[in-house]
Amino acid sequence: PAQILTYLDGVEKVEETELKPRVGFLYPIVTHNISMFINATRESDSGHYMCTVNVVDDATSTGKNVGVINLTVLVPPAAPACRLHGNPVVGSNVTLSCSSEKGKPSPAYQWQRTAPTLQVFFPPAQDRVRGTLKLTNLSLDMSGVYVCVAENQAGSAECSVVLEV
Repeated sequence: PAQILTYLDGVEKVEETELKPRVGFLYPIVTHNISMFINATRESDSGHYMCTVNVVDDATSTGKNVGVINLTVLVPPAAPACRLHGNPVVGSNVTLSCSSEKGKPSPAYQWQRTAPTLQVFFPPAQDRVRGTLKLTNLSLDMSGVYVCVAENQAGSAECSVVLEV
């Protein structure tokens, strides 16, 4: 653990960490609210944060003056990459894949075919975790644009692939 922020004898001090330019107390200490802020959060800011209050002449037993909070910084999915695997000829099978290199939590993937023939896919053809869509026994009318959306609680991003049978 590393100390980030202190208030001692009327002096507020921000320790030399990567957080230094981005943290501080949210309110003046005289309000007795020692909430802190973190600006421009990064995924690396995720972790356990502990607040310890020591009051002069306080008879409180150790442990009751400590608060711990877990911070998880969510990251929207990066633009995914869409790929076509296989030979798209009539009667064959192909797999469309979609993957995003970043995202916290890991994104879920949803494939759909765009207009004029809008189509949504479900398991077992679509794997929302792996980002794959298996198209079997291809026919000419399966040609079109297929869009994959990578999504988590922090946001979404998409890519597309053109299938020409």
